[in-house]
Amino acid sequence: MEKKSVALLGLGTMGRGMAANLLKGGFPLAVWNRTRARAEPFVDQGARVADAPAEAVQGAQLVISMLADDDASRDAWLGKSGALAAAEPDAVLIESGTASPAWIAGLAAASKARGLELLDAPVTGSKLQAEGGQLTFLVGGPEEALAAARPALEAMGRKIAHLGPTGSGAQMKLLNNFLCGVQLASLAEGMVWLERSGLDRDQAIELLKAGAPGSPLVGAMADRMTHDLETVNFALALLAKDLSYAHAAAAERGVELTTGTTAKQLLDRAIAAGYGDKDMANVVEVLRQH
Repeated sequence: MEKKSVALLGLGTMGRGMAANLLKGGFPLAVWNRTRARAEPFVDQGARVADAPAEAVQGAQLVISMLADDDASRDAWLGKSGALAAAEPDAVLIESGTASPAWIAGLAAASKARGLELLDAPVTGSKLQAEGGQLTFLVGGPEEALAAARPALEAMGRKIAHLGPTGSGAQMKLLNNFLCGVQLASLAEGMVWLERSGLDRDQAIELLKAGAPGSPLVGAMADRMTHDLETVNFALALLAKDLSYAHAAAAERGVELTTGTTAKQLLDRAIAAGYGDKDMANVVEVLRQH
């Protein structure tokens, strides 16, 4: 079966791995990134580099956006030389960035006005999962649109969870990242307590990882906090943004994320200290220095 042509908007930490796996899977690919230099390496792998979102989507049957936040997504889809107005009449649109439900609703309405279907399909996983084609896609939207997009998503991920109508993916992703943010903040506090306690740090960490507090996030973050704070798997500032979106989404349903507030305050302290562009594990550093 002939592979659908894809346009990918955004080649950040996640987008680069996604692009590489689409090309590896044999999908005709056009890429766009605000900083063109990030797109150039994909030319040798067979991608077409576009100078604007509108140029990237020409001839594309699937259009995937993987951008940092609502503002970047809105500009790529609806701004000057935006993707939506130029998209092909039969294209399926896919928003894979972590966006607010409010923006997803707005983009879905704008897409519908053009007669196009939108899937919101944010991902779980970070840099390593993106590079290894091991992402999980949290999908909201029509089954027919998902069926058209599924082969491309399968080239980039290990699991596709169809959660319901458009907007369901955004809700699930924010719930996921809210819980991750709270775990990260508590682990950072616990790590500094542990380091000042006189206990053997490595032994204590292994006990915590194997015990009731253990989780995939706790295991990965404990390793990064103790051995690798330099590699950026997921930027700290992006998690802070996600917690802001989570607060707003939960508030719409009458839920106050009190633990999320505490986590966000700690992340904001880390951003103010200059760690925003570093990996989220660096939140521990502001506590180590206190």
